[in-house]
Amino acid sequence: MTSLYDFSVLNQDDQETSLESYRGKMLLIVNTATGCGLTPQYQGLQELYERYQDQGF
Repeated sequence: MTSLYDFSVLNQDDQETSLESYRGKMLLIVNTATGCGLTPQYQGLQELYERYQDQGF
């Protein structure tokens, strides 16, 4: 069975990063289209970050 930690993604610096490096950490994965202007959920994501940033988010 494949685990989330078996996958790699591009980080904000366009570098491949293994999700294994996030094991044991709080992780939120958001899938959006590149350049999509219809992203009203960003405000809610920012609020989540601000609320939980002191807990390692």
